[in-house]
Amino acid sequence: KGNCGILKPIHGCLSGVTSKLMVSTVSHLPETGSLGQEHLTAWLAALAGHRSRQEIHAISQALDIVHQVHDEEPTFGGMQHQLALVQTADILYQLNLDTEALIAALLSDLPNAELELAAPFGERVQTMIRDLVRIRTVAVTGSSDTSEKQSENLRRMLLGLADDVRVVLIVLAKRLQLMRVIGDLDAEDQQRIADVTQRLHAPLANRLGIWQIKWELEDRSLRVLHPNAYRQIANALEEKREEREHFIEQVIARLEKQCKEHGIAAEISGRPKHIYSIWKKMQRKGVDFTEIFDVRAVRVLVDTVAQCYEVLGMVHGDWQPIPREFDDYIAHPKENGYRSLHTAVVGDDGKPLEVQIRTREMHEHAECGVAAHWRYKEDGKGDAELERRIEWMRAWLEEPGEASAEEVDAEFEAQRIYVLTPDGKVVELPRGATAVDFAYAIHSSVGHRCRGAKADGKMISLTQPLESGQTVEIITAKEGGPSLDWANASSGYVVTSRARNRIRHWFKRQGYEQHVQLGKASLDKETARLGVGKPDLEALLPKYNFKSVDDLYAAIGRGEVSATQIANLQIDTSRDDEEITARADRRTSRHTGKAGQVVVQGVDDLMTHTARCCKPVPYDPIVGYITRGRGVTIHREDCKVVRRLREEQAERLIPVSWSEDQPMGTFLVDVQIYAHDRKGLLRDISSVFSNEEVDVLGVKTHTDRKKEMANMRFTAEVTDMAQLSKVLEKLAQIPDVQEVRRQT
Repeated sequence: KGNCGILKPIHGCLSGVTSKLMVSTVSHLPETGSLGQEHLTAWLAALAGHRSRQEIHAISQALDIVHQVHDEEPTFGGMQHQLALVQTADILYQLNLDTEALIAALLSDLPNAELELAAPFGERVQTMIRDLVRIRTVAVTGSSDTSEKQSENLRRMLLGLADDVRVVLIVLAKRLQLMRVIGDLDAEDQQRIADVTQRLHAPLANRLGIWQIKWELEDRSLRVLHPNAYRQIANALEEKREEREHFIEQVIARLEKQCKEHGIAAEISGRPKHIYSIWKKMQRKGVDFTEIFDVRAVRVLVDTVAQCYEVLGMVHGDWQPIPREFDDYIAHPKENGYRSLHTAVVGDDGKPLEVQIRTREMHEHAECGVAAHWRYKEDGKGDAELERRIEWMRAWLEEPGEASAEEVDAEFEAQRIYVLTPDGKVVELPRGATAVDFAYAIHSSVGHRCRGAKADGKMISLTQPLESGQTVEIITAKEGGPSLDWANASSGYVVTSRARNRIRHWFKRQGYEQHVQLGKASLDKETARLGVGKPDLEALLPKYNFKSVDDLYAAIGRGEVSATQIANLQIDTSRDDEEITARADRRTSRHTGKAGQVVVQGVDDLMTHTARCCKPVPYDPIVGYITRGRGVTIHREDCKVVRRLREEQAERLIPVSWSEDQPMGTFLVDVQIYAHDRKGLLRDISSVFSNEEVDVLGVKTHTDRKKEMANMRFTAEVTDMAQLSKVLEKLAQIPDVQEVRRQT
């Protein structure tokens, strides 16, 4: 069987919902009033039957903290706060959740100033409590917008904020406890809370397959939002829930006996349709109660298609079929691939009974595949990331002990984040998205004019990845446009294609002359930063399919071509693309070796070595200097020493070039950094070198105490110009760094 189906008996209900499915608190706790010591003693005694002495002791400690912090403090509705928290923990106990989850629920309302009280219970409990605090804040901020899109985004956000699947269950248990005492609130608050419950919490319980919580949340919400409809349906049912469940149990026993006699290994489950589901179907079909034939239903799972039709024959042979209420979705599947036999018959008591018959494979497809029940009921569209997390959560609920804590963390980690605008709108972004991505997700004009950002009221860097649950505010200029650096993939400003495309589109719309000037300035800045000469742009025109150098400049200015890419092209541009690609492959394969090889025109097997003064790197423009007894020293053409030698010893300078077959190795470069001096500056700079796997061989620093400026020079080993460019880009993003360039 598949991993995501109805909860197994371990969670307090049978796999086909034949038992009492409504979660109910045990008799040891009062429904209202005060929580006495005798209540807690009886409740702990009930828990002791399923937990160790150490676990009961830990829960007792949590109860002591609850008493210490909340004492006689009332909840929102006037109920004793302690009682509400213990009732919430009791719901989780009925779901057979572990002790950590119960403790997190008991301590879920700790004030921020007293969160350290949860420290003795371990990091995982503390993490759950922190997530619950974030979720509580988000739910209050974002639930005022009642649109379906906002509701769906909030549901996704609640899943995204929870780093532990148990957090979602605690949220649902807290909501169920609130709905049970909602009658103590005034009418306006009841309407607001019931509306949020129906839009957010019940669908979450549905997606996780926690049907008993889902049904109770839906029924209690309907009772508040549509009291007349609720009463009419309740009266029309004519009988109590227990009696209806007893009827279904009899039907199941009868079908099981017949299947056994025919040698069919069937799994039969059933449930009476709850009031909200009946009302929803009446609304959807535009019919009254008498035309709803699946108020009571059973489901039969078998191994083969042939057995499906065999069981159908048994059902029609034992009960009278209702005309026009038979659907063969096996022969004629629904558009979403759903397959099953549906029929309605007249039960022994003269009332309709629906029977669904399908194979176990069909059932798994209906529950977990593209025909998943919750997507059908909510008119949802496929979302692979959301479905991955929900499938994992449901599998964990069925077998909570099967996965280790590390596996849970790895599998449950969200690939998206959900952040809020100041007015509570939820924005969905991929993990790693920045404030600039957020700004463009709001509107292109907001992105273009973005100049800074705040997260939860604090200023953040535009390259800092956002986190789920943050409220983000974009600081904008009245006019202006984006920075050309934002479109550079290595700059770290944006990760979404939407933002990058909007940035490029903006630059494309600007005037041609402006683009030419902007591109030229950008390339000049990049070559100066890298300490390289400007490449032969005329030779590059065929490669990029431009007619003039100005066209190339304009493309750089529009963000269509990277200035960093052009600055790094210090190779013979006349070679074909295949040869260029092969050379690029050789350059990007890193291993330690000798310095780059050069070719001395007209001389073979001549010893060469790189100059320490300018430290040339393939493929800097270079020149050779004939030394006395040490072969040829390779300098960069713009080296200060070479400029002096051209005046004094020009006859000893000879033409050289980089060899086409470069051995892979590392090359020394000097990186100059000017920054406002502060605590932790050297640590931040060192982290960039470390993260980019660049070894630093020497550091020279000087600090001007009057100006509080630091002048730092790092000697580092790089594999090529591409790696150097990336390191310089990352260093420039460090707060308080004013200038970064390659020292020449």
